[in-house]
Amino acid sequence: MVLEKLNQAGIIDLLGSIYEHSPWVAEILFSQGITSQDNDVGFLAKRMKKIVDASSEEMKLSLLQAHPELAGKLAISGNLTKDSTSEQASAGLDQCSKEEFADFSKLNFEYTKKFGHPFIIAVRDLTRSEILTSFKERINNDSQKEFETALTEVHKIALLRLKAL
Repeated sequence: MVLEKLNQAGIIDLLGSIYEHSPWVAEILFSQGITSQDNDVGFLAKRMKKIVDASSEEMKLSLLQAHPELAGKLAISGNLTKDSTSEQASAGLDQCSKEEFADFSKLNFEYTKKFGHPFIIAVRDLTRSEILTSFKERINNDSQKEFETALTEVHKIALLRLKAL
């Protein structure tokens, strides 16, 4: 990547989907200036994380709410982003049994009702069973702990997406 040679549209086109449906992260990144250091994925990931971490609680919640449910309605209807489709498929979420799908549906509903955003976990290298176990554990967290955990997972997803560029 040679980011410092890209204009704003190029940066947003390349990095706008790193944080799900949240191109504002790439917009702020560009407004702060792009240098050759940003060509290092680790450096760039830290810069983007700082932008999210410095945003308001409302913006963070909006970012969390932009994520799709796991094995949810968008996945079934084929309306996930390309990245989310690939990520969920890598964990076999597109191949759930009826029982697993029922578990995900119930947990998605209960979790979103409790926390106001979907359950978020970096699913790469996890099995459906591991994801369901984590889901069942995390639904018992308090709101603040789960908000922080979900943001940590969002940052993991962003790093994985940057590495895949």
